[in-house]
Amino acid sequence: MASVAYAVADSTTLLRRNLRRLQRYPSLTLLLVGMPIVFLLLFVYVFGGQLSNGLSRGLTSGHSGRAGYLNYVTPGIMLMTVAAAVQGTAIVVAMDMTGGIIDRFRTMPIAHAAVLAGHVIASLIQTLVSIAVVLGVALALGFRPAAGPLHWLAAVGLLALFAFALIWLATALGLAAKSVETASNTPMFLTLLPFLGSGFVPTATMPAGLRQFADYQPFTPVTETLRGLLTGTHIGTQAVGAVAWSAGIAALSYLWATRLYKQRQPR
Repeated sequence: MASVAYAVADSTTLLRRNLRRLQRYPSLTLLLVGMPIVFLLLFVYVFGGQLSNGLSRGLTSGHSGRAGYLNYVTPGIMLMTVAAAVQGTAIVVAMDMTGGIIDRFRTMPIAHAAVLAGHVIASLIQTLVSIAVVLGVALALGFRPAAGPLHWLAAVGLLALFAFALIWLATALGLAAKSVETASNTPMFLTLLPFLGSGFVPTATMPAGLRQFADYQPFTPVTETLRGLLTGTHIGTQAVGAVAWSAGIAALSYLWATRLYKQRQPR
């Protein structure tokens, strides 16, 4: 029990350190939040009028035109926010690994798990705040979710679980990168996956090969579950896939990250 208490105390200390560093670099947070907002405005006001013609009323909560497409695309934009925010996780992890601070940590009586836990929890807080900002913009534009309190609670829980999984993946990518520049590029594929899923258009409109990929990649079940919770569309078995993908990514990424941290010598 004492070792667990020390690990929690160390994690809390390192969490404060990482939150203060995020405060010192607000431009990074603004950049990661700004990209999803730009895409939201672009797809709603430039492409939304045309793309909404291919959506049934069942997918847009009964709305039509740009208002209907806004209801459809907002869950996908929220997941894009997660994918964009975790890119900063890889960058700050790589900064620690290449900047010499890890050498100092290794000489101190600090639980090894606390170093990574501090990064992950700080990034999770940053990601949830970023999602709240993007959701606020969507609401200001006219997004009208039909979710009740329990549906909102489930939606927040799903977003937190999926963000937690991707943050551990980004942490592993940051540890595996040989430089900060590499770490800033390797997680970029995550920002492309919402486009190759049901985030912006239904997968049924895609050609056969791409449709199979879109249906079975992790962002699609999470998007469909989140959309169903917020706007009342059909979820079916997508919730099982969303939780399974999130738990699987989190577990494998955690094992990969902890192994890399123990093996890699910082530069």
